[in-house]
Amino acid sequence: MTWLLTGGAGYIGGHVLAALCADGRSVAVLDDMSSGVRARVPESMPLVQASVLDTNAVRAALREHEVTGVVHLAARKSVGESVERPLYYYRENVGGMQSLLEAMLAEGVGELVFSSSAAVYGMPDVNEVTEDTPTEPINPYGETKLAGERLLRAVGDASGLRWVALRYFNVAGASDSALSDTLAANLIPLVLRALDEGRAPQIFGDGYPTPDGSCIRDYIHVADLADAHVAAARALADGTTAAVYNVGRGEGFSVKQVLAAVREVTGIHIEPEIVAPRPGDPARLVASAAAIERDLGFTASRDLHEIVDSAWRAWTARR
Repeated sequence: MTWLLTGGAGYIGGHVLAALCADGRSVAVLDDMSSGVRARVPESMPLVQASVLDTNAVRAALREHEVTGVVHLAARKSVGESVERPLYYYRENVGGMQSLLEAMLAEGVGELVFSSSAAVYGMPDVNEVTEDTPTEPINPYGETKLAGERLLRAVGDASGLRWVALRYFNVAGASDSALSDTLAANLIPLVLRALDEGRAPQIFGDGYPTPDGSCIRDYIHVADLADAHVAAARALADGTTAAVYNVGRGEGFSVKQVLAAVREVTGIHIEPEIVAPRPGDPARLVASAAAIERDLGFTASRDLHEIVDSAWRAWTARR
């Protein structure tokens, strides 16, 4: 039994690959390498360099490696870029899902774990977001993730394909430097890069209706997120047919609290620069993690300090 991991040479993909292997699973990776790093995939691991949009290449990979299930991470994920290039995001994310599902059905592969996002919720006015919170995405990225979920559900209903969709909250940290986040597009790596370069980290707005005026988010260590994929794969093996889960800690931290954690870990203190808030940023986005704990027995174990510390150690090791 082999799992095909799409996007397995990426930041999250490298951690999911390590977690699946640690769980004793045979894995093959498919990645177009547009942002992937070859070193994240062991030399002994099959690596197919192809896009999920290439249905024939995906079918060939499924056949060659006798794949029985897929973990689908491959996607474009920049909110800002999605606003500038909506056609590109719909083609890559929704078209990629369509192509992958066509290949899976053609080759008789019946299990899929899908990388979704908390972006499907948009700007929910709740303290904790549950899986039943209305999905009202406010950017093309979130729209494509929700479209992927809906397509997956429809295909599952029509074909018997069994699936689990995981809605990630804010992912950060690293297991080691080889797997670290090299794109620096999210808060913690952006702050670490600024400090490392002697620049002031930026806070996008401090007038939100939160205790310190900065946005509150739910941060999950990437290694915990990887373990959630293993839990989802086990659930499919145990007979789960269709499920959606938030993946977070169920705990919110403001941007200013994250900066305080960074100062504690690094010993570097540079006053942040307050800049204009970004359009569409909700004041608070925190997961309820009750469902995935109840159904899959998964709980994120690493706290904010561990997340920041691991990210800083990985960042400094790459210098």
